[in-house]
Amino acid sequence: MITAQEFLQIDLPAMTAAVLACVSCALVGNFLVLRRQSLLGDAISHAILPGIVGGFLLTGSRFGLGVIGGALAAAVVAGVLIESVRRLGRLDGGAAMGVVFTVMFAGGVVMIEQGAARAVDLDADCVLYGQLEGILWLAPQGWADLADPAVWADLPRQVVTLALVTALCVACVVAFRKELALTSFDPALATTLGIPAGLFHYGIVVLVAVAAIASFEAVGSILVVAMLICPAATARLLTDRLPVQLWLSVAIGGLTGAGGYLLGAFGPSLLAGGPAEALNAAGMIATLAGILLAAAILFAPRHGVLARNRGMGRAPGRATGLFRMR
Repeated sequence: MITAQEFLQIDLPAMTAAVLACVSCALVGNFLVLRRQSLLGDAISHAILPGIVGGFLLTGSRFGLGVIGGALAAAVVAGVLIESVRRLGRLDGGAAMGVVFTVMFAGGVVMIEQGAARAVDLDADCVLYGQLEGILWLAPQGWADLADPAVWADLPRQVVTLALVTALCVACVVAFRKELALTSFDPALATTLGIPAGLFHYGIVVLVAVAAIASFEAVGSILVVAMLICPAATARLLTDRLPVQLWLSVAIGGLTGAGGYLLGAFGPSLLAGGPAEALNAAGMIATLAGILLAAAILFAPRHGVLARNRGMGRAPGRATGLFRMR
């Protein structure tokens, strides 16, 4: 039986970091799904790796502006390379993204394994799976300690960073929801109305990069890719209204973050009826996100496979791309 102190110090901070990472990624991932640019999230989350490693090599620290600046620079370079490969090679956007992010991610892994980063706590396993289990909050000894402001001042750095990034994503989506929706559905019309569609496109790219950078250390690149797409795609299958989709994606992201962590940490013990080795938390979160998406694909009331087969999908003649912004 886990004690209150163990839960507060070990499980609560890790689960909070997972929920915040999932929510921030899910929120900005909606606009990748709506723009049919889901692979862009995969490309960015992988392409920033050499920037992160390069920032570390220059500053000697895994934290701070050096790593953030390196990651953002790598995201910009990836964007330029994707467009150059697409035009020069006459490839479609998906193929260009696949080429660029594969090469950049492989380069980042080589830098980790061969460079000075090998001598410190920066390795390929951390990049792929994160270090959720290493996020500890040693200040609280019991539930009563949560009333002490000094205890909250000792929150893990990863939780604070993810909370700030989540707040930034929420603020940007709330402030520019109409512009983001219009430039996602009809960028030509948005430009005609005086809304800079290109600027909002790169704004989404920056938000995705920031969310990926903040989540990288905690949950790793695999979970970042899953949470950028799975909650938003699941919500898209459940509703035709953008505000509802945004709320649903956030709820699904939070559910998968908390539920996946709890399943990874305590599921094996419950099944075994006693102490058992825990599963990787990030892996279980990604697995749960995939299960929810698969369930939505099959059982969604309007857009699921079973509903369409029963003739309960869209009415004949209705535009399949219709999406209500309100």
